[in-house]
Amino acid sequence: MEPLKFILSGGGTGGHIYPAIAVAQALRQKYSDAQFLFVGAKDKMEMEKVPQSGFEIEGLWISGLQRKLTLKNLNFPLKLISSLQKSKKIIKKFQPDVVIGTGGFASGPLLYAATQQKIPTLIQEQNSYPGITNKILGSRVDTICVAYEGLETFFPAEKIVLTGNPVRRDLMVSSENKKEAFSHFELDENKTTLLVLGGSLGARNINLLIEEKLDFLQKEGVQILWQTGKLYYEAYKKYNSDAVRVVPFIVEMDKAYETAHLILSRSGALTVSELCLAGKPVIFIPSPNVAEDHQTKNAWAIAKQEAALVLKESEASQNFEKVIAPLLTSKEAREKLGKAIKKLAKPHATEMIVAEVEKLISKKT
Repeated sequence: MEPLKFILSGGGTGGHIYPAIAVAQALRQKYSDAQFLFVGAKDKMEMEKVPQSGFEIEGLWISGLQRKLTLKNLNFPLKLISSLQKSKKIIKKFQPDVVIGTGGFASGPLLYAATQQKIPTLIQEQNSYPGITNKILGSRVDTICVAYEGLETFFPAEKIVLTGNPVRRDLMVSSENKKEAFSHFELDENKTTLLVLGGSLGARNINLLIEEKLDFLQKEGVQILWQTGKLYYEAYKKYNSDAVRVVPFIVEMDKAYETAHLILSRSGALTVSELCLAGKPVIFIPSPNVAEDHQTKNAWAIAKQEAALVLKESEASQNFEKVIAPLLTSKEAREKLGKAIKKLAKPHATEMIVAEVEKLISKKT
């Protein structure tokens, strides 16, 4: 039997790239002789991140439509035609058994071309409100793996499989490592710890909020592990002290989650999935500057199940103390939220997606 061939496409942001890499790694583990090719958008982060993970990638000349009227949109039809033509050539040359898309504009032309050529296709939607690319592809592909319930509004119900988002397995929190985690960040394990996350680049308004509320938090006896993001570290490193650990980026997220009694975070799809696995109480401050307001919808999908709290960014300064104070003073309140969010975790998402890919392979053969 010939080795299996897989094409994976998704990109523009880490939220689309990392699930594709996780699925590819799981497929490679299962089919050691399989061949893999990624397809992304030229000049986007996937062109760097995918090769770093040991996979080949081809780039398309494609970008998303700008939400505002702009001259950049005039190029879009030309880019789309060019990307569709190149996608057809890639598929014809590589001859994949299955094509997998994880969202982002690069996956649109590639998956569309694959469906035209009757190749088995699967898309994975990370958010509670689908992106435009996946919404367009939903009626054409064979299988749609989702992370949230209720997406029948957007996709054909018979194609939907609730799998969750692929996340790193090392994020399973284990109390056996608690001492090591506190020691790693030079924190006091007897103090209430607030973990602040704004993503790898950082969130300007979350950083401003923490700066404004430092005195309040320290009066409450809270110590802070504060990931400012690489863009903002220089401006905030001056706040480093025994009770405040300011870091540009956290590599050992499992240790960071281990130290946290409470987490303040953005609500990107993968972050939300990780936080469900961590099972710690969370206050989400969604970014209002994300396409289709995904982060707000993700955060409220959790909050509606009484598994997290949400602070609107525009009201965060005004309402911060009122929202956080009950969680700082009540261990019971924190535990209630932590247990509720843990119930929403999907630790076997990657394996479930691979199982759906296997079904497509068996149908084809």
